[in-house]
Amino acid sequence: MYIKGNTFIVTGGGSGLGLSTAQQLLKLEANVIDLKDDGKSFFKGREKNVLFIQADITSEEEITKVIQQAIEKFGENIRGVINCGGIAGVGRIVGPNGKPLDLDSFKLVVNVNLIGTFNVCRLVAAQMVKQKPLEEGERGVIINVSSIAYQDGQTGQVAYSASKGGVASMTLPMTRDLSKFGIRVVTVAPGPFETPMISIMNEKSRQKLLKQAEFPVRPGKSDGEFNKLVIHLIENIYMNAEIIRIDGGIRLGKL
Repeated sequence: MYIKGNTFIVTGGGSGLGLSTAQQLLKLEANVIDLKDDGKSFFKGREKNVLFIQADITSEEEITKVIQQAIEKFGENIRGVINCGGIAGVGRIVGPNGKPLDLDSFKLVVNVNLIGTFNVCRLVAAQMVKQKPLEEGERGVIINVSSIAYQDGQTGQVAYSASKGGVASMTLPMTRDLSKFGIRVVTVAPGPFETPMISIMNEKSRQKLLKQAEFPVRPGKSDGEFNKLVIHLIENIYMNAEIIRIDGGIRLGKL
């Protein structure tokens, strides 16, 4: 798929993985809808090709408005969505005090990470279906962000792992639903990256985590590693229905 001149929606585009993806798309002359407007300072000089919108990804009404605003500004050429928006959430199913995990906190993580991702996918896909196909009949690509926690979930990650496992599990059935329209679906499962999520870890836990990597033994780089993978997935039409770990060979045992 050609990136130049086409429109891509990035959730969580104000920081971390989403920010680096939005910046790379703009460098390649795409139009970008950034669904987290606190990253405006990072896009100076490219304002004509980016639209900042603060929107709740779990809201049908708000995401429908986002799509309409994108069409009004850039035309009916929404060719991709990269779902980087998400929250961490930490808590054991039964805590040290013997109390069960608060149900509302579990619901919040699942609602944002899984239901929010699905909501954006379904509404953007419905718009893509209406658009004229490109080369080989492709209409667009959906790139969802899971986490290695969907396979290697750690203590206190029951809600996060469940939500990211749901995102990963949607990949194949969503592909099968959308293939007849020429829409691809790929999921990326990052390991530890230099993002706000990992920055809140204490140094002891951080080092213990990184020692599980094979090579290189460091956090991943949003700029130059994650965003380059996303660009490849957009451009390579034969990449479809895959869950791709990007993690330096890390396989987490019990930490």
